[in-house]
Amino acid sequence: MLRSYYNQHTIEAGLDEVGRGCLAGPVVAAAVILPADYTHPLLNDSKQLTKAQREILQKEIVADAVAWAVAEVCNVQIDEINILKASFLAMHRAVDQLKVRPEHLLVDGNRFVPYPMVPHTCIVKGDAHYLSIAAASVLAKTYRDDLMERLAVEFPYYGWEHNVGYPTPHHRRAIQEHGPCPFHRMSFRLVR
Repeated sequence: MLRSYYNQHTIEAGLDEVGRGCLAGPVVAAAVILPADYTHPLLNDSKQLTKAQREILQKEIVADAVAWAVAEVCNVQIDEINILKASFLAMHRAVDQLKVRPEHLLVDGNRFVPYPMVPHTCIVKGDAHYLSIAAASVLAKTYRDDLMERLAVEFPYYGWEHNVGYPTPHHRRAIQEHGPCPFHRMSFRLVR
């Protein structure tokens, strides 16, 4: 069972990102503040859920959250500043958009660039331990998956409706055969 809070009686925002290992598209982050003592029987790390479960949860999280936000950093900016900095920037942008100011940030992972005036705690595999981080992982993943499915209509060669930009053999072959498109991260090794 995932925990409702890290610090009781504190307005905590869970932060997570998705898309760091992709060859194309943005990196997307979400920030979620859940009600105190929030529980949900299904909410878990988005990677452990089916697409249908994530889509149901996305609606419930948006309805139940005290505040939530999703932000992205595009592939061009990823190429300019690198994927790690872009991931932190996306998380900061998500926090910037929250309608309620958090008093503490719970960040999935082991590193983070501090957000001004808000303390944070990094938690490795935090999306498997804390509901707010799991909620952020669901919102970030559903947002990014939907975006990549829409882009797949415009750029059908790469199979983004299935691989959402990750470096699958099909995706790499398509880059070799058709070349990269404007949404590819040119600083990444696109082909082996």
